[in-house]
Amino acid sequence: MRISDILTEEYVVTGLEGDSKDTIIDALIDLAARSPKVQDKEKVRTAIFDREKIMSTGVGNGFAIPHGKTDAVSDIVASFGVTAEPIDYESLDEKPVRLVFLLVGKDNLVGPHIKLLSRISRLMNKEEFRKRLLEAASPKDIIELFRQEEASYFEV
Repeated sequence: MRISDILTEEYVVTGLEGDSKDTIIDALIDLAARSPKVQDKEKVRTAIFDREKIMSTGVGNGFAIPHGKTDAVSDIVASFGVTAEPIDYESLDEKPVRLVFLLVGKDNLVGPHIKLLSRISRLMNKEEFRKRLLEAASPKDIIELFRQEEASYFEV
């Protein structure tokens, strides 16, 4: 499964407003909840924030990947945001975050969920890719960047 299979323009936002980790996560949950695959937004919210309590999903280099698994979705759902301003995300490297990829998996689809987390992490470890995402002018541009990067980085 490719990132571009689950992330479309309607679930991407640039200039995401928020002043804290929680407000950014909430905004991305609200965005993802527009998907017909989401059956219960509050259960999704609980799954994401329960996972966040275990350890911050701010993985470093200005990137965070809040995620969780729940029976409140019929399939994997994602949203992505570029924040308007750097956000204190309690990241592992203690640096602020601007790129946030939210991933919600179905509780019985653990394999695809983990593969997507790994794929997203590998792409986001590339400094040039992160830079281009920060400079993207629109959701359409961001989706195209993910498509290009996946095509060049993974066997599709």
